[in-house]
Amino acid sequence: MDLLWQVLVNGVLLGGLYALMALGLALVWGVLNIVNIAHGAFIMLGAYVCYYLFAGLGLDPFAALPLAMLALFVFGYVVQRYLLNLVIRAPMFNTLLITFGIDVVLTLLAQLAFSADFRTINPTYAGSNFMLGSATVPFVRVIAFGIAVGLTLLLWLFLTRARLGRAIRATAQNLVAARLYGVEPRRVYALTFALGAALAGAAGSLYGVVSQVNPYIGGSLTAKSFAIAIIGGLDSPLGVIVGGLFLGIVESLTSLYIGPTYSDVASFGILVLVLIFRPSGLLGRTA
Repeated sequence: MDLLWQVLVNGVLLGGLYALMALGLALVWGVLNIVNIAHGAFIMLGAYVCYYLFAGLGLDPFAALPLAMLALFVFGYVVQRYLLNLVIRAPMFNTLLITFGIDVVLTLLAQLAFSADFRTINPTYAGSNFMLGSATVPFVRVIAFGIAVGLTLLLWLFLTRARLGRAIRATAQNLVAARLYGVEPRRVYALTFALGAALAGAAGSLYGVVSQVNPYIGGSLTAKSFAIAIIGGLDSPLGVIVGGLFLGIVESLTSLYIGPTYSDVASFGILVLVLIFRPSGLLGRTA
């Protein structure tokens, strides 16, 4: 029973990070109708920004997180405004090819710039932990979980309360009506993509604290983010939290009772079941 409790705690903490990883992908997909294959590469870049701020300037990784978000926000805005915006009305296959190309280019440039070595962000308190019942809880994972859930809730408040957030939702729901109310789609699209990139930068910073980073982590992170976005629902940030937590717990239980090599099998098996029985996601709106 103690082992099961430990696994459940680990699954919840992992799920919070998963939710933040998927949030930017879900936002861009839901508003721009672009499946950003380069999303995992953005997460990877965010991790490297945080790593070099920590290793080069001695900045605490959690203090470096806003700077990583800002760097990825600017990068995402430029990519959408001057590249993706040129094909925003093209068929989805075209945008898939372009974002796949961006992913390949960013991965190769990262290898040239940073080498293929694994890197880890290890602050002085990295080994600190505390007991939650019979479970040992790493301090950095709790902080990462809190930041991930906090950013997700802030995004939900932004989309429901802020003027720009409502403009983003209106553009996603009905572009023609949004234009009639004075919304400029090009600006909204660029800011939405930049916001998704900033969330990827935050996820990368937290990922670098709890795991190892190299230029090739992007592909698996994109696939995981895709699965969580579908399971939770593209139109619900809170649904993405539920999807991330659900997947984190399922993967942890699968690793315990079946084996760690089957965790991805369980994740994508659940994705298939959701697509069959609940295509809108766990908390997504049904037609």
